[in-house]
Formats: sequence, structure tokens, C-alpha cells
Amino acid sequence: MSPLLHFSEHTLQEAALAFMALAYITRLTWLFHFKAGSDRQAPTGAADTTPRRGILYSWFNIAMPWAMESTRTKMFMYIQFIIFHLGVTAAIGLSFIIPYAPRLLDSRVAAVILMAIIGAALLVGLMRIIRRISDKYMRAISSPDDYFSLLLLTVWFAFAFLSVPNSTAWGEWHLLTYFFLTAFFLVYVPFSKISHYLYYPFTRYYLGKTLGHRGVYPMKHARQSGE
Repeated sequence: MSPLLHFSEHTLQEAALAFMALAYITRLTWLFHFKAGSDRQAPTGAADTTPRRGILYSWFNIAMPWAMESTRTKMFMYIQFIIFHLGVTAAIGLSFIIPYAPRLLDSRVAAVILMAIIGAALLVGLMRIIRRISDKYMRAISSPDDYFSLLLLTVWFAFAFLSVPNSTAWGEWHLLTYFFLTAFFLVYVPFSKISHYLYYPFTRYYLGKTLGHRGVYPMKHARQSGE
């Protein structure tokens, strides 16, 4: 291992992680500075639609594609969403496995699973790029950050896929690119649209609490006549 690769796997990643943690702590401190208002509406709806149940329903709504029309009627898009985010999780995990637990990749099964997940996410990334460029509605609502983030994530998936074997038999360029891209993401993500996941638990908490109080969450879907 060259000194540059060792630096990129350890010092650079640790510094980038520390920066991201500091940025997130700062943003969360700012977020909690604002006290959420109380719901002035009296509780309505059935007794089983409480704020607590509404919060749980809101948090786990992402795992219930049947609960939203946008996912219920476009299941293929939902599957892409799941694959893409599993790929992100696997690629992030890989950045810890290679420097701190490389023996895990000696298992052919583990390596194949990681490559399958990241490879599938790479294909989804390419499909999303094509869709964002070719669909006039997607173009209309897309910002430069949308294109940049998606393109960079897709390139990152490609180098993560190449890095899974953790081999330098054909050079270190793929590992260096992967780790430098990972470090860049750790610094860039808190200031990009990708940071939405940071706010997900909090926004869904307040939404679920309010709609649970109002008797809306958990939602009940009425059976249509003729079913």
C-alpha cells in the first residue's frame, strides 16, 4: 500500500467524518433552537389514531409502498428507490470495511453480495440520469445540484464496485478515486440536497404527531365499491 492510499483510507476519511459530524451537530443545534408549536385543533377521528401511533406510522411510511399513491401505482420506481439507497449504504459500509476490517472481503459470498448491491445501484443511477435528462417534467424541476449529486453518486458507485475486491493487482487508482470521492461526499453532503435524510426523522415526527392528533394517521384506506 502506498503512503497516498493509506492517507486516503485513514487520515482523509477520519478528517472528513469529523467535519461532517461538526456540520451536522451545528445544523441540529440550529434546528432544535426553534420550538415546535402545539396543535390547537381538538383531537378528532377514531380513538386509535393517536399522536404516538401517527409518529410511528409516519416514520415507517417509507417502508409501506402501499400507503402512498405515488409508490402504490409506480412500484418499479419504488424498487429503484430501495436498490439505490441500499447501494448507498453498502458503498458507505465499504469505506469502513476496507481500512478497518478487510478480512471480511476474503469471503467470496460477502464480496459478491456487496458487488451485486452496489452494481444494481449503479444501474439505477444510470437510469435516473437518463430519466432526469429525457423527461421534460423532471428537467423542469431539477436544479444543478440535482444533476451534480446524481452524477457524482453514480460515478462513486462505479468506483465502489471496482474497489470491493480490495486488490491492487492492477494499480491503486480505483481505490484512490473511491476514497477521495467518499471524502468529498462527507464534506459536500451536509450542504447539498442529499442531506434530506438528516431531517427525515424530525420532519416525519412532527408530521405524524400532528396528523395522528387530528385522526388522519395511521391512514385507513376505504374499500372501493365493487371490490
